[in-house]
Amino acid sequence: MDAAPFRGGGAARPQAPKLTGMPVDRTAPQPLHAQVAAVLRSEIRDHEMPPGATLPSEATLRDRFGVARSVVRQALAALVSEGLVRREQGRAPVVASPQEHRRLVQRATGLFEQFSRSGLTLSTSVVHLVPADPPPQVAEYLGTTDTLRLERLRSVGAEPVAYVRTWLPSARVPGLTEEMLTDASLHHVLETTLGIRPVSGRRQVRAVPADARLAEALALPEGAPLLLLEGGGADQLGRPLEWFATWHRADRVAFEVELSEQDERLRLTPAPDLLPAAPTPVPSSSPALDRARDLVDRLRAELDTLASGGTDRR
Repeated sequence: MDAAPFRGGGAARPQAPKLTGMPVDRTAPQPLHAQVAAVLRSEIRDHEMPPGATLPSEATLRDRFGVARSVVRQALAALVSEGLVRREQGRAPVVASPQEHRRLVQRATGLFEQFSRSGLTLSTSVVHLVPADPPPQVAEYLGTTDTLRLERLRSVGAEPVAYVRTWLPSARVPGLTEEMLTDASLHHVLETTLGIRPVSGRRQVRAVPADARLAEALALPEGAPLLLLEGGGADQLGRPLEWFATWHRADRVAFEVELSEQDERLRLTPAPDLLPAAPTPVPSSSPALDRARDLVDRLRAELDTLASGGTDRR
C-alpha cells in the first residue's frame, strides 16, 4: 500500500484503504457495533489496514456497513479500548502499532495475576478440562499418572496472546470445573477453594514454531515464532502441584528477568574427569615426610625466638 504525505509536511502515513461494502446481518444475535468492530479487527490483524494507517471516516464506514453513525462510534471505541486503534484530539483515528506485553519469568505468579497487576484485563477461555494420561516427564514430576489436563486460551481484549496447557494431580484438585476457571486465575482458584498454590519451581524457556493447532488458536500463520515457558510448580509444603507449558505469541509478549547479586549463585556439576583426584596416600614414614617435619620444627623454633624478642638481625 502506497504511503501519502500529510498535508502541511511531517512523516508519511499510509492512506485509508478502499474497503468494499459489507452490510451487517441484522438478523444475527450479535449487536451491530460488535459486527462492525469484528470486521475492522480482522482487517487490522490481516494487515489490510497496517499500523499507522488512517481509518476511513465515520461517514465512509456508515455507508459501507449501512448503519447509523452511533454504531460506527461504538465499534471504534471498542477497538480503541483493545489497543488496536489510537485516537488523538483533533485527528482521525489510526491503526495502532502492535502492543507488546511483558512477563517476569522467574515469578511463581501466573500470567493472569501479572497482567492484572499491570492494569491489563486478561480474558481466559477454557478449551479442555479432562482426565488424561500425562507424558512420562510430567508423571515423574507429579508422582502420579492420575491427572487432569487443563488447556486455556489467554487474550487481551479480543486478541489471543498465549495458550496454556497445565497438568494437575486429580486427587489434589477435587471439584475443579471449567466455570471456575473461565476469566480467572488457576492459582487464585486453588488458593481460595483448596488453600494451596504454587510458590516455587523451575522454569525453562525455548523458542518454537507454531504447529497448525497453536497457529489457529493464536491467530497466527503456521510456523510463526512462539515463546514456550515450561516448568513445574510446588506448593507451600514443597509438594508437586502442577506442570505447565505456555506458548506465548513472540510478537506480543516479551520475557523479562530480574537480577540481583544475591541471585547470582550458579550450581555446577563438573564432569568426572574434571573432579580433583583423590589424594595419594603417604606412608607414615618417608624421606619427604621427615623433611617436612624437620621444616615445621625449625619454623616453630624461629617463631618462638621472634615472640621472645629475638636477636638483633641488622
